[in-house]
Order: sequence, then structure tokens, then C-alpha cells
Amino acid sequence: MRFRASIAALLMMSVPVWAADVALVVGNADYANGSDLSDAGRMLDAVAPLEEAGFEVLSGADLSAEALASLVSELNAKVDGTGRVVIALAGHFGKSLSGNWFLGADADEPDLVAMGTQAVPLDVLMEIAARAPGGAVVTLGTEDAEFEYGAGVSAGLDEVDVSQGVALVTGPAGDVVDFATDALTVKGQSIANALNAWPSLQGSGFMAPLVAFLPGDGAAPPEVPKADPDAEQKAFWQVTQDIGTLDAYEAYLKRHPDGLFVGDARGAIDRIKAQPLVLAEQNEEALRLSRDRRREIQRALSLLDYDPKGIDGIFGPGSRGAIRAWQNVNGEDATGFLTQAQIERLGAQADRRALELEAEAEKRKIEIERKDRAYWRATGQGGDETGLRAYLERYPDGVFAEIATQRLEPFEEARRADAAEQDRADWDAAESVGSLAAYEGYVQANSEGAFVEQARAKIAELKFEADNAEALDAAQRNEERLGLNDTTRKLVEGRLEALGLKPGAVDGVFDDDTRRAIRRYQEARNLTRTGFLNQQTVVRLLADSVLR
Repeated sequence: MRFRASIAALLMMSVPVWAADVALVVGNADYANGSDLSDAGRMLDAVAPLEEAGFEVLSGADLSAEALASLVSELNAKVDGTGRVVIALAGHFGKSLSGNWFLGADADEPDLVAMGTQAVPLDVLMEIAARAPGGAVVTLGTEDAEFEYGAGVSAGLDEVDVSQGVALVTGPAGDVVDFATDALTVKGQSIANALNAWPSLQGSGFMAPLVAFLPGDGAAPPEVPKADPDAEQKAFWQVTQDIGTLDAYEAYLKRHPDGLFVGDARGAIDRIKAQPLVLAEQNEEALRLSRDRRREIQRALSLLDYDPKGIDGIFGPGSRGAIRAWQNVNGEDATGFLTQAQIERLGAQADRRALELEAEAEKRKIEIERKDRAYWRATGQGGDETGLRAYLERYPDGVFAEIATQRLEPFEEARRADAAEQDRADWDAAESVGSLAAYEGYVQANSEGAFVEQARAKIAELKFEADNAEALDAAQRNEERLGLNDTTRKLVEGRLEALGLKPGAVDGVFDDDTRRAIRRYQEARNLTRTGFLNQQTVVRLLADSVLR
């Protein structure tokens, strides 16, 4: 169940008084710096039905970010927890790791920093709606149309964190408009049942089939119903059952210590406490961990060698298994669900392990470079071809690899100048083919040829690639499965550059320089040296960047 209520939310909940029903209706279809939308402008069709249903409606079309913020501020001032709330939006939405945004009509390529001034965060709207738990609906209508965003932001809606007691409806703008206009104000109908007629729409959050959004008798519920003095308690109990958490049942007992359903509530509490996994899940959900926080937890698990099978902010079977393994080792109940104290302990362990790994990496790097420099002094520093090739064979990604490669160029040019015409022709043919067989054929035909040393170096390189082809192919596929975006690739290159590993241009393109820098990073940290990123290498890079 995505929706869980806290004690505080339940204590605020009250059926009787719906004194100030308020709605916010915005349709942004005409964008100054992006594709216009065809259906979003019809969102204002919902204004009249909502007003007829008794809502005070705040509305606007094609609102700038400033006007949109002003209208949301007015909504914030009017929602006091005594009435229902409807928030109906259609237009362009943007998403980032930190959440979702509804754009003003004047938005202009907003990046992660500028979104705060060009859009309204959906988290704010959810917080406002949460003041009417059990009586709040948020509808969001989207359309497939291009819009240019800056770094850190992309088009569309990511998973929306639904506040307690709020029903969320999302889908194509045209269908959302029709739902808000034709179905939302039908008296005696629950949101969950209304959605049965709209297969294109997705509902989440507070979806109680037996709880009508608007009362069926056409009038606001009386504060103390004369026909049934227990109506308020019964409604409260219905909501308590819909929520179904330990906090919810305890809140009912606190509010109605001698109530009609005390026995049922205590029985439910006993059942939950008798099921540690259920209680553990509810306790974790009460923490309302954001997707970013879940990613941090997955990174911490990875640093401690508990593989969550991905760092995506989604706690699937892999993450739950990693959490259970960590809990077992640390003397905790292995439920697969975390408490706040466990999260803090896990984070502290990961921070300490990251520092240890960096210290180990620094020692290893110093030792590798010491041996690298010593071998350079013994071979390549003298500048002769044999020494330079010996150095490159031992340290193809070494500290002096670029210098050695450059110093070999004059030898090749001189050799070409002195080589016999047939020898040069054979070498050019071998290079044009570039295969192991071609280079071996050149050596066999020209055992005393001018390019024999170069041919043998290429043969050794190609044999190494052939021997390790399967592993390198697997490493490349693993990197592709990570789905790294341009921003993350630039972060990786920037981190490699900061470490002095020479990845080339920080442009998000992993070229030969980048691959060499990744191999150097992996070697210094005793990771599998492939030149391709895997989850472990990315986790270490991100941890390093936090520590620096």
C-alpha cells in the first residue's frame, strides 16, 4: 500500500465539518518557449462543475511562473484543513532526481537550479493537499510534446510521492480534463470507483472504494448527524481500516478509547505486532524515504559489498536481500526493511568504509607509480626504441605512456625512410588490415624487416585483446545496462580529471583517453581493470566525490 497515515494525520481527520472546499484549476497550453499543447487549455472546463459543487475555485490559463506561484500561495492561505481540496493541473511537467515540477507558461530551458523560479514543485502542492486527509484529490494531465530543459531536468513525470490521505490521478491531459469535469463532482461516488470508467488514467494514494469524495445526499455532512450519533466515529473507523497501519489503529484508540470498534482495533494491533515483517514494512514506510534517500542507501550497501542489484531508488528484491544480509551481519532482525537508526548506522559504516577504501587506493597508487617510475628510469627514460617498447608493454596505461608513444614516432618515421620499398608496402598492407594474421604474416615474410618490432608489439596487443575479448565484451554490456546519462558521464570524467587521471575532454563522451583513465582508477583501487564502468566502480567514484 503506497498510502500510510501517521497518528497526526488521523487526529486531524474529521468527517463533520467541510466548511471551506477549495480548488486550484490551471491549464497551461500556450508556452512562450516550448511546444504548445492541444488539450491542456480545456482544464478550465472543470471550473463551473466545481463551483456548482460548492468549491471556491482559483483558476488560470497560460500562467507565468510568477502568476502560478501567486495562485498557489493564495491556495495555501485558504486551505485550513476544514474542507476538501481539489488541485487540477494540465501542461508541461519536468522531473529531476529531487522531484517533479509544473512549469509556468514562460519557462525557458530551465535547468535544475532555475526550476525553482520557473515552475512549482509538486511536493509543495502535495503538502497543501495533505491538510485535508481523506478529502483531497490531485489530478495531473500530461501530453506528449517536446520541451527543452537544461542540465539535471527532463520532460514528464517521475514517480510522485503522494502525501498522506491524498488521491492522485494522472494520465493524458484530455482524459484528465474530462475526468475532472464529468466525474470528480459526482455525489456519492468514490475516486476509486470513478476511475473504473477511465482505463487510461492511473490512480494512487488514498483510494478507498467505500469513501465518497462528495456526500451523496447533496448537502455537506452535518457536524453532528442527528440520525446517527456515531456517524463521525464510523467514518473515522472506515478511514482507519483503509489505512491499516499500527499508527492508524492506535490513533483510533486514542481518539475513541471507549469506541464501537475498540475490540477490532486492538485485535488488528495484535495481528500487526504478531507479524514482524508487516510492522517493519509499515515502520519503514512511515519514514517516507524519498527516491534520492533510497539511492543513498543502495550506494551505502554497495560500498559495504552488499549488492542491491542496482542504484535506482527502488527497493526491489535485490535491495531487500542486501538489507537482510546487512541486518544479519549487524545483529538486527533480518526483515529487509529499515528503521531510522539502522539507516544512520548503515550510512556511518559506508562513510567509514569509503575513507578506508580511499586510503587503501592512495597507498596502492603510490606503490604502482613508484614501480612505474623505476621501470621508466630503467627502460624508456633513455629514449631508445627497445626501452620505450619495453616500458609500454609493461605499463600501457602508465604515467609515461603518452610520452613513450610520442617518442616512438621518430623511430617509425626514420624506419619508413630507410625501409626497402617492398618492406614498406608489406607493412602498409598489414596495417591497413590490422588483424593478428596480417601482422604475423608480415613478420614471417620480413623477419629482418624495418617494422618487425612494431609488428610484434601489435601482435602482443591483439593477442591480449583476443584472450580477454569475452571479459571485455561482458564489461561493456554491464556498462550499457547502467544507462548512464550525459550528466552522469560528465560527472565521471570530472572526477577522473580531479584525480589527475587525464580522461581528456569532460564532454560526456568516453573516448580512448577516458577508457585509459578508468583503467588507471580501477587499477589503483584493485578493481577489475577493464576500462568500462560497472556498478561497483560508479559507486566508488561517487563516494570519492563526496569525500573530496
